[in-house]
Amino acid sequence: MQRQRYLFVCINRRPDDNPKGCCAAKGSEEVYKALKAELAARGLAKLGARVCTSSCLDQCATGVTVLVEPDHFFYGRVALADVPEIVDAIVSGQRCRTLVLSPDDSGQT
Repeated sequence: MQRQRYLFVCINRRPDDNPKGCCAAKGSEEVYKALKAELAARGLAKLGARVCTSSCLDQCATGVTVLVEPDHFFYGRVALADVPEIVDAIVSGQRCRTLVLSPDDSGQT
């Protein structure tokens, strides 16, 4: 059974002194758990979307980062408060425009 969307949440962890930083230090593990819970609560976890953990997605400067597939776009600077809006967007088939990373975002680090 294939879901409509897959959300890959970067939970990469680097040492505190690494200049790139990491999504885990910015709360990505909590975002991952909240997305899973919100999808389950809305009955979307079986067919609507699956949340998966990921190692580095090369968007370190814009973390917490979530890659949405098969649409192939990134959400960046995701916070716990954004989780309901992300799930609303999945339901409506839209994107959270305020979170979508543009080509101008310098996430490649």
